[in-house]
Amino acid sequence: MTLVKFTNGQKNNALKTPYSDIFGSLFNPEPYLSKSLISRVPAVNIGETDNEFQIELATPGLKKDDFKINVEKDQLTISTDKKVETTEEAVIRKYNRKEFNYNSFTRTFTLPEAADQANIQAEYTDGVLFVTIAKKEEAKIQAREISVK
Repeated sequence: MTLVKFTNGQKNNALKTPYSDIFGSLFNPEPYLSKSLISRVPAVNIGETDNEFQIELATPGLKKDDFKINVEKDQLTISTDKKVETTEEAVIRKYNRKEFNYNSFTRTFTLPEAADQANIQAEYTDGVLFVTIAKKEEAKIQAREISVK
């Protein structure tokens, strides 16, 4: 096993201690914050039962009207584009602050041939978007007993 020292791009620093790498990453969270702010694609769970396919997207803080769900050919696209504007004014200190926040994402899923594109339903409950795609009748697994001759 080889021990590799993390230098964080700094070389030959005379003031550097053996613990600089550890404490530097703890007390300087900007690289981690910027990555988390850029990546706002919701987590997805995909499942299948005998009668349907299920997609669950974790999207807290949104409303059901924020979603746009489209089906084109064999592509299911779920997207949202939400703009939040906050204005704050203080009389005592005489300052104004206005912040804009844009939340948007697009997720595209390729539907299998067994999916019934005419029978897709969506429901938004407790911060989770549930999309249910029914299977075509000929694609459903039919249980039957086979007799031995």
